[in-house]
Amino acid sequence: MTTPTPQPDAQRHLEESLASVREALTGLRFGTVALTVHEGRVVQIDVTEKKRLKPS
Repeated sequence: MTTPTPQPDAQRHLEESLASVREALTGLRFGTVALTVHEGRVVQIDVTEKKRLKPS
């Protein structure tokens, strides 16, 4: 079974989505990155960062 080749517009959207996810992950030490997908396309990226405090 072969994987269908994405159309140029879909391929561009995929590459832009991956770049956005990569950017969201850059510098994130603790936290989450959640993707919202509608009809096979990433439409939202939520980043939640946690800050660790040293006990006093």
